[in-house]
Amino acid sequence: MNSESKTIIKNGLWDNNPALVQLLGLCPLLAVSNTFINGLALGLATTWVLAGSNASVSLVRNYIPKEIRIPIFVMMIASFVTNVGLLMNAFTYDLYLTLGIFIPLIVTNCAIIGRAEAFASKNKFVPSLLDGIMQGLGFTLVLCTLGAIREMVGQGTLFYGAEQLFGEWAKSLSISFYLTDSKFLFAILPPGAFVGLGILIALKNVVDKKVEQKNALAKAINPVSKEALVNE
Repeated sequence: MNSESKTIIKNGLWDNNPALVQLLGLCPLLAVSNTFINGLALGLATTWVLAGSNASVSLVRNYIPKEIRIPIFVMMIASFVTNVGLLMNAFTYDLYLTLGIFIPLIVTNCAIIGRAEAFASKNKFVPSLLDGIMQGLGFTLVLCTLGAIREMVGQGTLFYGAEQLFGEWAKSLSISFYLTDSKFLFAILPPGAFVGLGILIALKNVVDKKVEQKNALAKAINPVSKEALVNE
């Protein structure tokens, strides 16, 4: 794996994560991430659209007039969103109804049009495809993490509704941590999503700061070590 691919992977999953760093696609992120399965389903759908649109834009980037590139990008994205909607309608109908309007709204996700404009329109097919997959997986990771936290706190379960995505056999995947007569609405409703996302962003910043301090310390120590070896 070359350095360019490593950079693309690291950017998508961590350094330039669309949800934690770019803060894009927050509308579906906050609205749908009330359970792990809902977050996973929307994340996979978004990843498919990101990968497909990035790859398609890269292939035709030299043939699109600059003046009308954005409308063409949106039309290409809309075609992949339509494919996702039809597939979910056919194979995961209950989940399709649960996600509702947020499937068609993937067309307006700023993360997707942003990657098409900022990366795919300037790079070759393979890097663009990899960028779309990694950006989508980074978005999915945040959706699933936030969904898992809100689901566990709000209703005491994890993987609830897995059969809607994977089939009847997946009912056994559901885990119950505690039983309650009423759900903790703060965690399930959008205010809980804002708080949860804020905590995830704060944790990422803490990790980044510690890594930066560790790297700075390593750089400060290395020259001293080299001088000691020379003197010996």
